Formats: sequence, structure tokens, C-alpha cells
Amino acid sequence: MNPRIQRLRKLSVETEPSLSIERALHETAFYKENYGRYAMPVLRALNFLDHCRRKTIYIGADELIVGERGPKPKAVPTFPELTCHSVEDFQILRSREQQRYTISDEDIETYAREVIPYWQGRTVRERIFGHVPDEWRAAYQAGLFTEFMEQRAPGHTALDGTIYQCGMLDFKRRIAERIAALDFLHDPEATDKLEELKAMEISCDAVILFAERHAERAEQLAEEEVDPQRAAELREIARVCRKVPAHKPDSFHEAIQMYWFVHLGTITELNGWDAMNPGHFDQHLAPFYAREIAAGTLTREQAKELLCCFWIKVNNHPAPPKVGITARESGTYNDFTNLNIGGITADGRDGVSEVSYIMLEIVEELHILQPGNAVHISRVTPDRFLEAACRVIRQGHGYPSVFNPDIYVVELLRQGKSLRDAREGGCSGCIEVGAFGKEAFILTGYLNVPKILEITLNNGVDPLTGKRVGIETGDPRVFESYEDLYAAFVRQLNHIVDLKIRVSNYIDRMFARYAPAPFLSVVIADCIDKGRDYYDAGPRYNTNYIQCTGLGTVTDSLAALKTHVFEQRTCSMEQLLAALAKNFEGEEFLRQTLVNKTPCFGNDDDRADTIALQVYADLLKAIDGKPNTKGESFHLNMLSTTCHIYFGKMLGATPNGRLAGKSISDGTSPSHGADTRGPSAVIRSLTKLDHTMSGGTLLNQRFLPSLLKRDEDIKKLAALIRGYFTLGGHHIQFNIVDTATLKAAQAHPEDYKDLLVRMAGYSDYFNDMNADLQQEVIERTENESF
Repeated sequence: MNPRIQRLRKLSVETEPSLSIERALHETAFYKENYGRYAMPVLRALNFLDHCRRKTIYIGADELIVGERGPKPKAVPTFPELTCHSVEDFQILRSREQQRYTISDEDIETYAREVIPYWQGRTVRERIFGHVPDEWRAAYQAGLFTEFMEQRAPGHTALDGTIYQCGMLDFKRRIAERIAALDFLHDPEATDKLEELKAMEISCDAVILFAERHAERAEQLAEEEVDPQRAAELREIARVCRKVPAHKPDSFHEAIQMYWFVHLGTITELNGWDAMNPGHFDQHLAPFYAREIAAGTLTREQAKELLCCFWIKVNNHPAPPKVGITARESGTYNDFTNLNIGGITADGRDGVSEVSYIMLEIVEELHILQPGNAVHISRVTPDRFLEAACRVIRQGHGYPSVFNPDIYVVELLRQGKSLRDAREGGCSGCIEVGAFGKEAFILTGYLNVPKILEITLNNGVDPLTGKRVGIETGDPRVFESYEDLYAAFVRQLNHIVDLKIRVSNYIDRMFARYAPAPFLSVVIADCIDKGRDYYDAGPRYNTNYIQCTGLGTVTDSLAALKTHVFEQRTCSMEQLLAALAKNFEGEEFLRQTLVNKTPCFGNDDDRADTIALQVYADLLKAIDGKPNTKGESFHLNMLSTTCHIYFGKMLGATPNGRLAGKSISDGTSPSHGADTRGPSAVIRSLTKLDHTMSGGTLLNQRFLPSLLKRDEDIKKLAALIRGYFTLGGHHIQFNIVDTATLKAAQAHPEDYKDLLVRMAGYSDYFNDMNADLQQEVIERTENESF
């Protein structure tokens, strides 16, 4: 890490996140003057252009890659058209202990005076909550599911290599050709397409203008600069910003800056859930790197420095703050930009290059929160690369996670993607996969599967509130068999899933109508050709996901019911329900029996694993193939992020002996402490599931640092990953940290400011996590051997 990168890293890490009201003020003034004068796509595009024309331009000392979403690093704008924060929200955001955002009294007063009055009753969030039926609201408030899009735009978007072959002027030419070809005689949608295409064209102008303003600022700074070397750097920045994104890039520097301007455009236009993802960034940059290395116009160290500058730029962009239930379900600064490293090419060859190895070095050396990163390990990936990744994993930063292209390509083929598009796909955000640059893969929210079992055991009533939140499926006390109980659970599951999907489809249309994304539509395949927005079936593929949480908890709970109530008759249903209702108070012997005498998922025990297979199959039946509003369908994935903590808070005691309020299992991982036979048994349990039927599964593992001290230990970890992937695993990630260190960090946080741990699909600073999140990591099974 050279001195420039040390200074930039220090500034990024030490700068406290803040809220900027600049975008909200610009947007509110624009809407007041122009709402109703233009079709909605054009209004959105002109609003974007107006903001790009007026926003503060920041170029910091030492920077080589330029551009910020806010007026300075770590300054996060608000998006009042989606969710208009209240004064109370701002007071909470700036005073809470974790995920704090600073904002001045003056800005709060200005926001209250200028922004809040206009947007009251006009936000997408208010449109949603003004529409939803009471039964949906009751289920939502009970924690049966969440809804991503109630305050952030649909996201999880990743790019392919198109922007490295086409500049914005090229896109504008394609748009003009499409406008010229519109058939107003025979196509009843021609007028709507015209408005969308005009909006895309305006959006291209907006991003070009944004870059030109950076060029002007860099030239101004160069004139003022006394250091000749820095003045030359600023002139080069100006040259690059004059070229991209208007034109396609020709150099390594230009390619990185090209992506960054596109990234900023998409996250400024709307605050998509899980920001933006460059896709296979190493593969996109590799031709530029190879060409310049051969020509002698770039050295390896220069390339690494430029990539470090990019890394820090991503870290300068915390997630926009959330409120209400969404804040409880996902509390992190991480905005989930995820770099896919390695993997395979579009024609199935090994995608690893020297750029891939440089990126691994940066992950190890910079040790910062963002961007997220993952290595993709196929059968054709060399062992050298896998072992290099394992050495980075050994550092205990929670990065990189590991994905299996050989499996997720099959997942994408099953969903209808072409082979080439599937190979170009990968992970965006946490563990969900899609076709990069060609798909809107929309995550609609989490499903609390153990909660569905809980209300089944209470005949549709939430025992925490006494309110009816589901359908009546019968009094479990009169069920004569486990099969009767399980059938009731499946009926409840189907009801809750259908309830969620009906409202998710409504929300889809709200975004298509009131919050289109014309700039994002420019860079996603087929939107221009169709003349349709990214949120309105413009992309080649349009997928909706529901993320199912708590497979381990619900499996172990069903196993406990089957074993102890119906088979061994350790207790009656009446006794068990009474114990659950009082959180096992006075029933510790029964609880310990449930904990220690129940077959649990994650131990290669078919008594539990067959239940997990049945639950997985019924989740697929309930979700997979249900129609969305874009002519395609919903799919399943097994992701929790941090929602398993929130869902646990909304759940009473469960039949596996888990106490009320404790977190449920994450992703497809076993329940905490239930996997007692080591990681190999966990892998055998998980690979009994057909991962290709989902859009992503998540496996967390925690190892002691002493397990990975030697070079041969690295080879063992690599073999574990290879073995899991050979058996059909989709994803695996590791925490390499012992319990003593985690508890010491709780007691003395000032001594562990840089401690990064892996949560569920992302990493976070341990000190930025609340006590519940910290405890969840501590309670994960600590493996002492492979």
C-alpha cells in the first residue's frame, strides 16, 4: 500500500457517514415546478439531468478515480420520492449507537421546511401502505415477511461488458434509431415507448454532463496546483472525464472511471436495494491491462493503485439509511456492491487473469468494508487461484466469499437463460445470482419460515400478540400424526406466500409507473430495443425472488415435533405448546431434551435432512413459477442477510428448544450449535438439497485461526471448498476468528476497530453491529477441525 493509498484509506475509514439534503432539495424544487408537465419517464430523466447540472462536484487530494454520489465522501443523499424521512427519523439516525449518520440542525430545519411538506402523501412508500389489505399489513407487522421495496428501489443490478464497448454517445445513436423505427400505426404502445426512449436519451446527456463538470473542476484544480506531479494527474483526470462516459474507454484508467460514472449514475437516479455491481470486473478490465502492459503504457503497480482508488471510492458510499421494519431487518452501512473475481468466461473458459490476483492482494491489504467481493471457483479454475483466495480468507476479514459457477450456471439455465448469458452471470449483492447486464432480478423480501410454523401451531394466531395473522389450519392438539401437522404447515405456507406475492406484484407496478429508471435502462440489454424501462419488463430477463429464512430452525423444530410428540411421545402437543407459550420457564428439562435428543440438520443425519428436503421442496412449490407482472415468474432463494436476527425477535420459543427472541438460522446454514459433527457433515447435509432449484443458497462456517496456520492447512481448506462444490454446493463463506477475540472486542471495542466479520452474504465491522448481531456471530459453531 503506497502513501497515496494509505492517505485515501485513512480518510475513507475515519470519515463518519453523514446525510446530505442536496439531492432532496434539487428534486423537490424540480418536482414543484415540473410535475404534471411531462410523462413520468421524461420527468425522472429531466430531474436526473437537473441534479447532475447542479450537484456539488468533489475531487479530493490524491484521488485518481473521481466522483461522489453526495457532496463529499461518505455523504449519503435521501430519496424523498420513495421514502421521505421525518424530523424524528433524522434525530434517531444521528443519535443512535450503531449505523449513525450525522446531520446538522440547520439541514433538518431546511428539510422540514422545504422537503417534507411537498412529499407528504406523494411517496412510493405511502402509495404502497395506502393500498395493502389489512391481512397483508397484519402479517407484515407480525414478522411473517418483509418487503424490500417499501422504501428503496428494486436493485441487485449487475453489468456485463457492454459499457466497455459503447459510450453514452453510442447508446444515444441506438436510441435515435429505435425512435425512428417506432410504428405509431400498428403499435399501441409506441407513444409510451417514445417517452421512455426520450428519457433514456436525456439520461445519457445527464451522465455526460456530470463527467464534463468533473473535467472542468480537475482543470481548475490543476491551474491552482503548485505540485507539478499532482497538476499532471489532475490534467489526466480531466482528459479521462472528457472521454468517458461519452465515449468507450481505451485504457485501464478510462475503463475503471467509465464504470464508476455509470455506477454513480444508477445510485443517484434511485437508491436501488443493493447498489450496483460491475459483474466480472476482473474479466472486463483484463483486456485493457494486457494491452497496456504489452505496450508499456501501464505497470502492474500503477494498475493496482488505480484499483485501490476504485476500492476506496466504493467504500466512500454507505447505504442510504433505512427506517422502521426495514431498519430492523438490515442494519449495516454496507451497500452490497459485490465484485465477482475469477469464474468462467462466456465461452466456458477459465476467467482468472493477473487482474484477479491483483484484486485479491487489494482485499488483503486494504481491509475495508466495501466493496464486497467473492471468488468464483469452477472445475476449470486453477488451484493456484483458489489457494491464493484461501490465504486471504485466512486473514479473518470475512472476505472473499466463494461461489460455484458450475452450479449457478445450471440454476440460471433452469430459469430460461441462454448458456452464454448464464455463464456471464454471477452474484449481485449477497448470494443471489442473475444474468449480468441483461436481467432485472428483484428481491422482494424475506420469508420467516419458522414463524409460519409458529402460527400453524396456533391455528393462524400470532401467540406474541394474540392477533389472527394467518388462516385457520386446525387445532394441533387434535392432529393424529406428524403428517397432519405438516400438511397444515404447508397450507399456511401457501397462504402467506400468495399474500406476499399479490402485494409484491402491486408494488412492481408502482415502481414502473411512478419511479422509472431511464438511466439504468440504458445500460441493461434489450431495454432500448423494447423501448421499456428496467422496472417495466425492459430487460431480457425479469425475475422476482422471495428469500426464505430459517431452514435450519424450521427443520429442527419439525424434527422435534415428529420425534418427541408423535414418535417417542416424550411429551404431548399440549405440554409442548404450554412450554413454548411460557418460553420454557420451569421446563428446562424438556428444553434440554429437545435440544440434545432431536436429530438436527447439518449432521448428515437423514432423520433431519429428509425433513429439510421436504420443506425445501414445498417452498419451491409455493414460490417457484408464480407469475410476476412482467410475463415471467417468482423464484426462491435461501438468503437472510441480517433478517434472521429481526425474525428471531418476532418469534416466540420454538420446538427445537430455541428461546423466544433469539435469532433463527441464517440462509441454509444449520441452527447455531446444532451442527456437532464438523464441517464435512454440514456439507453432506446441505448437498442433499438440489441447489440448482434455487437462485442462491448461503452457508456460513466459522473456524479457529489455529486451524489455518500452515500451508498444508490452506490446501485442506481449498479441498473442503472443492469437495462442497463437487457435491453441488452453491456458496460458502468463512469467519476465521475465535470466540475469545469476539468477546474481547465486545468488552474493549476501541482495541478492535478494524475487526471485520462475515454476517450473511456480506461483511461488517464488528463494532458497527448491534449487540444482537454480535451475539449471533459468537453463537455460531466454532470448528476446530475439518
